[in-house]
Amino acid sequence: MNRGLKSRHVQLIALGGTIGTGLFLGAGKSIHLAGPSLILAYLIAGIACFFLMRALGELLLSNTRSVSFIDFIEKYLGPKTGFVAGWTYLVCWITIAMAEVTAAGLYMQFWYPKLPIWVTGLFLLVILFLMNSITVSAFGETEFWFAIIKVVAILLLILTGVVLVAIHYKTPVGYASVSNLTNGSFFPHGLSGFFLSFQMVVFSFVGIEMIGMTASETKDPQKIIPKCINDVPIRIILFYVGSLLALMCIFPWQYISPSSSPFVQVFQGLGIRPAAAIINFVVLTAAASSCNSAIFTTGRMLYSLTQKSDNKLGKQLGKLSHRGLPTNAIFFSTVMIGLSVILDIIVPSGVFEFISSVATTCFLFIWSLIVVAHYRYRKQLSPEATSKLTFKMPFFPFADFFTIFFMIFVAVILLFQTQTLIALIGSVVWLIGLYLFESYRTRVA
Repeated sequence: MNRGLKSRHVQLIALGGTIGTGLFLGAGKSIHLAGPSLILAYLIAGIACFFLMRALGELLLSNTRSVSFIDFIEKYLGPKTGFVAGWTYLVCWITIAMAEVTAAGLYMQFWYPKLPIWVTGLFLLVILFLMNSITVSAFGETEFWFAIIKVVAILLLILTGVVLVAIHYKTPVGYASVSNLTNGSFFPHGLSGFFLSFQMVVFSFVGIEMIGMTASETKDPQKIIPKCINDVPIRIILFYVGSLLALMCIFPWQYISPSSSPFVQVFQGLGIRPAAAIINFVVLTAAASSCNSAIFTTGRMLYSLTQKSDNKLGKQLGKLSHRGLPTNAIFFSTVMIGLSVILDIIVPSGVFEFISSVATTCFLFIWSLIVVAHYRYRKQLSPEATSKLTFKMPFFPFADFFTIFFMIFVAVILLFQTQTLIALIGSVVWLIGLYLFESYRTRVA
């Protein structure tokens, strides 16, 4: 495959993939649930994600020619587990992209109320397909600038917060001050509110594992992959924690509405009238960025899953173009994402939201498999081979144990809310069904 991704591309791919509507639109709900303790939740989840990424990095550097991290899951956990993980990850990203295509159409209606959702969705998918089909560097450059827009918005908020706190600025609900963080209890809704916030916190990190899809197309992966893996989790924590600190210093957390964007609320409260339009542009960019990432990821995953296929369609999807791109797989996955326009018409919104929730919950399963595969990989290495590793997981094996325990902890939390419980049950049913299907298919073959 064409190694056209530079260091800045890889860093912004993972960074942009995890900073999206969950922060710009959904942070108000998280703040309302956990209050200032939300910052601690992000720090704990960030540590687990850092260890996840270090485990992934070690696997990637053990064979930089692998198309995706699914290759390592298959190698160390077995073909059936690799099959379930690969197709689950593919469906997850297609479902997420479908939701984002619909969201992009809704965001455009902010300016053009009569514009049909499908027009925006179709235009977006055509442009992104063309960008992904030119060269891998074209995808990387597009994602780089999408991510830059989101990062700039967050940095402006943090900078605004610092300035307003420094001058003790008067807001509609008091004064901008660090004391707003301690205005009340650090755990305003007790430990239950703190624990329940982890569901939204963890799922805001979805997409961080995308670095695991870039190793075979990255220039000098032995140098770039470790740098990106060390930098990205820390930057994500800083952006999330920094923006949350800024929001809760400008406005006391009790006054941040759970039903609207806290970014819009704060900027409008400061007298910036076009705040809603600015944030709408940012979340439109976030939706486009997510779709872009999904087309890249699903194309590579579909190519990886069909490389050894015997049927005619599989052979076509498992081929590379003369540019070293899985163009057929990219086109097929883009068409699948495009079906969201039809699904919006014929499938009730509640059903589609359920499917999206199931897909998102499945990321816990994917992340856990990455860590378990890493543990198996390290245990089979000889002491001599281990000593030669240049990018070791710190605190092995305890870091792996901590990360797995954290994933189980989040899964247990999902049991305590009806919506997340149903999604968790749906995920288990999907995974078991896929495993049984593969077992039957293998037996028949």
